[in-house]
Amino acid sequence: MFQFRILPYSHLTQLLDSRFERLSPELQRAARWVQAHPAELGLQSMRQSALAAGVAPATMTRLARALGLDGFEAMRRPSMQAFAASVGQANPAASALASHPLTENVDRLAQAQVANLQSVRSRNSTEQLQAAAQAMLAAHEVLFLGLRASFSIAYHLYYTCDWLRANTRLATDAGGAWADQLLALRASDLLVVVSQAPYTRQTVEAAQQAHGRGVPVLALTDSSLSPLARLAQHALLFDTASPSFFHSMTGALALAEALVECVAEQGGAAVLQRLTQRQQGLQKAKAYWDKKPPRQE
Repeated sequence: MFQFRILPYSHLTQLLDSRFERLSPELQRAARWVQAHPAELGLQSMRQSALAAGVAPATMTRLARALGLDGFEAMRRPSMQAFAASVGQANPAASALASHPLTENVDRLAQAQVANLQSVRSRNSTEQLQAAAQAMLAAHEVLFLGLRASFSIAYHLYYTCDWLRANTRLATDAGGAWADQLLALRASDLLVVVSQAPYTRQTVEAAQQAHGRGVPVLALTDSSLSPLARLAQHALLFDTASPSFFHSMTGALALAEALVECVAEQGGAAVLQRLTQRQQGLQKAKAYWDKKPPRQE
């Protein structure tokens, strides 16, 4: 009997990455959706997937052929196979969550958050994390930029990284002058940007401007096809899956903390010296509550 040859899902993502720049804007929109929603691609019809991606059904067929595949079904099958394999594997973390008396919605959210945490390791190699950390250590100045939902991640990166090295700044200003900080960056500096779909226009334009002026860009984003990842010297990825209306930022926060851990690990004596100075300064300023509670008679 004739059988379809099913490509590994990793090969499909490689095809999307390698041929993305040659696609038309409409096909790029479809490609971004395909890579960001493998489970939906594997479970939905071509019409449903096209509707979710915001393109015409024929666009999905044209995308598959642009990737060198026979059609939509050939593009969908790797996702079906990967999804089936994932369902068949036992997940200890998910099983532990299921034993708690959570409501169905909260349980689904918790399981999505666990998967988002796991994406930090599955989507980023140790070498990629270390290279990004080295770029942060080697830069003369580091500017962190994240807007809307990503602001908290950019702030956390800035706050923790400032403990480890000097010349770190957060691109923020109530009057809108953060663009001036961007213009001050030079080729010896580094712009660290955070954003996920739908990508904030100002963040993308800031990264494009910096890249055009020769400023290295490190992107924390949700897809290798995102406009940030395509221009960044270093791109680290996180998942944002959530059953609720808003994207989950659990994966982004975990990725930020993994990156800072790599910076601390590779920074050596200089990092230890700065940590000691910061800690001593805060203790001298009595920044932390240290009064003992009253004794109970």
